Amino acid sequence: MVESLPKDPSITPELIADHGLTPDEYERLKGILKREPTYTELGIFSVMWSEHCSYKNSRKQLKNFPTEGPQVLIKAGEENAGVIDVGDGWAVAFKVESHNHPSAVEPFQGAATGVGGILRDIFTMGARPVINMNSLRFGRPNSGAVQQLVDGVVGGIAHYGNCMGIPTIGGDVYYDETYETNCLVNAFSLGVMKINEIQRGEATGVGNPVFYVGAATGKDGIHGATFASTELTEESEAKRSSVQVGDPFMEKLLLEACLELFQTDHIVGIQDMGAAGLTCSTCETASRGGSGVEIDVALVPQREANMTPYEILLSESQERMLVIVKKGREEAVHKIFEKWDLHAVEIGHVTDDGLMRVKYNGKVVAEIPAREIADDAPLYDPPASKPKYLKAVSAWQLSELPQPGSDMTGILVKLLSEPTIGSKKDIYRRYDHMVRTGTVVLPGSDAAVFWMREADKYLSLAADCNGRYCYLDPVMGSRIAVAESARNIVCSGGRPLALTDCLNFGNPTKPEIFWQFKACVQGLKEGCVAFNTPVTGGNVSFYNENPEGAIDPTPLVVMVGQIDKKEHITTQWFKKEGDAVCLLDGLQDDNLAGVGGSEYLRRIHDLKTGNPPQMDLAKEKALQDALLKAITSGLIRSAHDVSEGGLAVCAAECCFTAPMEVESEAVMLGAKLDFTPVASRTPRPDALLFGEQQSRVIVSLAPENVTALEEIAKEFKVKCDLVGTVTGDELEITMNQGTLIKAKIDELKKAWRDAYKNAAGLSE
Repeated sequence: MVESLPKDPSITPELIADHGLTPDEYERLKGILKREPTYTELGIFSVMWSEHCSYKNSRKQLKNFPTEGPQVLIKAGEENAGVIDVGDGWAVAFKVESHNHPSAVEPFQGAATGVGGILRDIFTMGARPVINMNSLRFGRPNSGAVQQLVDGVVGGIAHYGNCMGIPTIGGDVYYDETYETNCLVNAFSLGVMKINEIQRGEATGVGNPVFYVGAATGKDGIHGATFASTELTEESEAKRSSVQVGDPFMEKLLLEACLELFQTDHIVGIQDMGAAGLTCSTCETASRGGSGVEIDVALVPQREANMTPYEILLSESQERMLVIVKKGREEAVHKIFEKWDLHAVEIGHVTDDGLMRVKYNGKVVAEIPAREIADDAPLYDPPASKPKYLKAVSAWQLSELPQPGSDMTGILVKLLSEPTIGSKKDIYRRYDHMVRTGTVVLPGSDAAVFWMREADKYLSLAADCNGRYCYLDPVMGSRIAVAESARNIVCSGGRPLALTDCLNFGNPTKPEIFWQFKACVQGLKEGCVAFNTPVTGGNVSFYNENPEGAIDPTPLVVMVGQIDKKEHITTQWFKKEGDAVCLLDGLQDDNLAGVGGSEYLRRIHDLKTGNPPQMDLAKEKALQDALLKAITSGLIRSAHDVSEGGLAVCAAECCFTAPMEVESEAVMLGAKLDFTPVASRTPRPDALLFGEQQSRVIVSLAPENVTALEEIAKEFKVKCDLVGTVTGDELEITMNQGTLIKAKIDELKKAWRDAYKNAAGLSE
């Protein structure tokens, strides 16, 4: 018996507005259809023209990114994830995406399905996911609400990744007031494949069957894409139905079934059902293939009764794929998915009319030109105006800051106790970072290092972005995000190859927010050009606002690098007593000595002002080239770049950040350091110790190798100062024969280790 459909609501201006469409967009919609839309068609346009799916306010700017290079096989915008060549017939697919709004409303499921979604983007390309990472931003942890967010988000990430058997090997975490009720949850994944195994998300071959595979469709996640394209408000709590519910065990089955399918010659295309669900996968495969697709949604497996075509099409239920099968191979495809206990249902076929045609029990409920809905969304260039606050912050001078007292050691302990700087072990201990036994460098060093056993190659990965820098100077802050990611790759012994980004901003229709966005895109572009690291794809997340205002602009960068030989792998902690300690310095011009925008200024003096640390891209590139040559020449035993907290924090971390698993080989080692050679370049001791000047790396090496390091530094016009020795169980820092800092390493480590717990006020 054919079920009767409920009567569609009348399309009114109020209903159009509820679907996130402007009056002009609605007129454009009618122009494409040459008639009034059905209710189902209105829903289709609503999700496909949402900011989350169409990038209508950002696409013009994103075209400025460099996207090509000799190693790029699939570039940004072509498919679900970018792909680069890593040599010998092997490739990696990788991408980062946001799940901010869902995680703010439903932390566990929001974060878990963020991981699930990015994994599908990777194995849709034909790659087996082997690495997960994440970049998280929360408010200050001294409130129960933030602690619950942290616990839920971390729990969701751990649940999905651990159940899938994919290691979470790195990332970064910041705690700042700007993210108080609008956390950022950016999920990254990378997969491995042979170059000849790359899959495409296109529908070709008229008459080829269209299969729905994976989990059944429910009502979770309906209008999730639209929800992600609006600001969070007090009413957002009521939108929990827009948050998907994930099942990692189902996704594991889907992953293995798809990878088995890819070893056959049964399909011509595959697309995951992510944002906008079946709607997006149908029209995008048709558009990419230059074809049409006709489906009947009554055939879609459903886990709830009486679902309407509108609900089936817009559902963002997880663990589902759309597969374009070669005609005549249907039974073989069925058998593969039956083996893995998954649905595999033929719901339609490829046509030659260029239309996305949707039926329900044979009755047409939507008929839209596929290319127009997928690729021809309205594109905007919103007005942009420079934020007024920048005039005051850029005028701030270091002379306005009170001179510090004599207790520099106390300041160092306070900074190490900051949760942004302190240990993140309470987070990553919940992740399985050793599954598959490919993790070479455990979480906690500058970059993660992973062994691709399939190809016998080593990858280095780093995620970075300081939102406060970008708030104070979006161009410089974004350059630094790229530069620090590259610097961390080099500190691990790797060559930066390419990057993916996740651009987190407020409401783009506010001129000051859009100015920040454009400026950050410009900074990222300049950084990518300087380090020859093309953008292979990513995500834009707008509307990250709450009743208090927008988040700081946070253009996250995740960079992938390659380490040529295992013996080049380098970590940040000191290795041997008696080693020399040198500071490689790119000699940046910075009249604030890196104090502007620093953790020292924010947390010790409660100021969020000043120009952020300055950086010359050419000098930064020279520093990285010198460091990589020194590492690959076998001179360097450890390398750690100066970032949040400045030179003193960097030096302390070199003493005690060796993971517990290797402490038997590298116990906590102290150091006696004399920063007199650097003093002439820094106006005052607090700036010397805690300023976050860029293009600086502390390295340790055998004393007999110092001369060779100095020669390499001279070759690249980089300053190299011998500043001390690895020794004892204390960190002692002097300048001009005066002691600035002296502390036991175990006391410093305790402050660093317990940073989150103490900031949150949690008991033992």
